[in-house]
Amino acid sequence: MNKILRWSCVVAGVLLCTSAQAETNWPTRLIKAIIPFGPGSATDVMPRTFFERLGPELGQTIVVENRVGGGGAVGTAALAKSEPDGYTVIAHSSALTITPAINANLPYDTSKDLSGVVMIGSVPNIMIIPKDRPWKTVDDFLKDARAKGSAINFGSVGVGSAVHISSEKFRRAGGFEATHVPYRGGPEVITDILGGRIDFYFCPAATALPLIREGQVRALVVSTAERSADLPDVPSMVDAGLKDGVSNTWVGVFVPSKTPREIVSKLYDVSTKLLAKPEMQAALKKMGVVPMPMEPKAMDELVVKEIAANMALLKTEK
Repeated sequence: MNKILRWSCVVAGVLLCTSAQAETNWPTRLIKAIIPFGPGSATDVMPRTFFERLGPELGQTIVVENRVGGGGAVGTAALAKSEPDGYTVIAHSSALTITPAINANLPYDTSKDLSGVVMIGSVPNIMIIPKDRPWKTVDDFLKDARAKGSAINFGSVGVGSAVHISSEKFRRAGGFEATHVPYRGGPEVITDILGGRIDFYFCPAATALPLIREGQVRALVVSTAERSADLPDVPSMVDAGLKDGVSNTWVGVFVPSKTPREIVSKLYDVSTKLLAKPEMQAALKKMGVVPMPMEPKAMDELVVKEIAANMALLKTEK
């Protein structure tokens, strides 16, 4: 019996050592990165650029898979059901904290089933309008919108998306009514803004900046508390006297919550070093991305805080 027990202990020890060794050597094979938004959208281009550079830093290929639907819920559910081994990650936006406030029947618990790894950065949403609209300033727009009521409309990439919330906060802070027109993706909204079929769109800076610089649209206000360095002449929400309209869109990497902390720490460390590289910073700056340094624990705390805030916001809408 003693020999059997001793042999069992030896086998158990070998298995433990093998498991620890496997975690230490992570990654040893291809990694799948889920992006829960459509190709070509700002929330696709930013993380895709990051993952393209992260793969070589980890010494493995990262394959990006777009899993679109449900305001990001389809892709998030896929991550939550995946093995917590570090070989499936997701790049999600602040829409992650909005979905629970509009859908009580999600097949996952956002704050319990996901863990934060690293913030890629934040992107201000810029209110753009068709170039032929008469409004020259945000004050011009607000005066007209308050008079017209729901005749004013705005686009978004879906109910509960980050840009939808930016628009709703702005609408509430500005004291006017408007009709929400949801689209399947950013390119479709841009098409209708350029065609003059919708009145305004809180567009992520990465997409908005080229259009503004080329004179195809006009920018009236930035969703953040401070002005964008790329648009110093465009007022922030605070400058416009709409502090309750402040909103921010961030994009970060998450893994299943049971992923070993050794893997989370390594992924965080490698990602942080990549984000500090001048070429990575230049690529993100070109897209209007603002650095948002945050450790995994702080990301988890931010998610909990934002879910509560969004639930309170949307509750008052009912």
